[in-house]
Amino acid sequence: MTSHTSPTDQEREFLIWQSSFAKTFTKWLPVILGALTALAPLSIDMYLPSLPQLAGEFVTTTSLVQLSLTACLLGIAIGQMFAGPLSDMQGRRKPLLIGMAIFTLTSFACVFATSIWAFLLLRLIQGLAGSAGIVIARAIARDLYSGYELTKFFAMLMLVNGVAPIFAPVLGGQVLAVSSWRGVFIVLGLIGISLFLAVFFWCKESLPANRRLDSGITSSLKAFLSLLKQPYFMGHCFMQSCAFTALFAYISGSPFVLQNIYKVSPQTFGLIFGVNGLGLVIAGQLTGRLSGRFSDEKILHYGVWQAIIGSTLLAISLLNHAPLLFILIPLFFTVASLAIVGSSSFSLAMQAQGKMAGSAAALLGFFSNITGGAMAPLVGICGSYSALPMALLILCSEIAAGIFFWTMIHNKNSH
Repeated sequence: MTSHTSPTDQEREFLIWQSSFAKTFTKWLPVILGALTALAPLSIDMYLPSLPQLAGEFVTTTSLVQLSLTACLLGIAIGQMFAGPLSDMQGRRKPLLIGMAIFTLTSFACVFATSIWAFLLLRLIQGLAGSAGIVIARAIARDLYSGYELTKFFAMLMLVNGVAPIFAPVLGGQVLAVSSWRGVFIVLGLIGISLFLAVFFWCKESLPANRRLDSGITSSLKAFLSLLKQPYFMGHCFMQSCAFTALFAYISGSPFVLQNIYKVSPQTFGLIFGVNGLGLVIAGQLTGRLSGRFSDEKILHYGVWQAIIGSTLLAISLLNHAPLLFILIPLFFTVASLAIVGSSSFSLAMQAQGKMAGSAAALLGFFSNITGGAMAPLVGICGSYSALPMALLILCSEIAAGIFFWTMIHNKNSH
């Protein structure tokens, strides 16, 4: 629960300044920041339909190809731990531009990979660079908004962010119809160029010099240690990491479950993935509309229950080899729950963070991506024709998320 103490005169003065400052930004800011936070789903979802093709071309195993997901996610996780604090000290704009430039170059370099090991290394670097866009975009949102306005803005980001899962695999499937997996990374490189130009021309600095942390590794370590000592904040870190583990189990497992077991084409898989992305958009917009009418914690509570019930029904259906429709319905609600949990939890966790917004966003992103990336290869341990690992990993992850919610977040006043 959020603290209900009255704001001090200094806090009230800051909120007035913050609101005025936010109005000076371009009306396209939600689109730009949403696109930056969508770099992760773009980098991952667009090439999902080509995973079986990659395994064949590189003459390697399912798990090793899925390790390319892990490499990208590991890069995103580690990169955020540097980009977030750096943006707290140096401002948001410069690290963001550097990250987008490297992301673009690495995306084009992936086109020329000739072995699975070269491809894994490039995916790691791509994730490291792309992390700057993800973490700094969220920090910019915290620079400009507070309270339920921050929740609404995060929900707006989820709208833009949700478009990526809708169109990315569909676009990837269409690219595969006329090209190979290498064409997917050409498209990613072009997206990187577009984001660099958007930031350069339309995204001004949101962190004034007088609100930055002192430069140096000591300041970074102090910020992280301060956050690690906050049980409420860490509860959100742990809960989101479990929710994202479930998402990444779906992302890495569904191409093989749906295409190999249920025999859907890459184009049909892209459409299914897009429908689930639409669920993210709808759930995110409902979260934004309900914020202010209901407490963020009540909305989060509902999202946790939706995730647990949906994943339970999904596991039962998969383990009993149910028809495709009985797989897709619970899968839709399980994936959609991430928008509810993600928007409300991220807002609750960030509301108490001011100067440490970049470090806080980095820590939240680190936990989410490091666990998700570590679990992705486990989905393939039984081969490319078994749904058992994906079903159990999604279910166990959502149950674990619920445990962290009820033990560290629900009705706690420690933040």
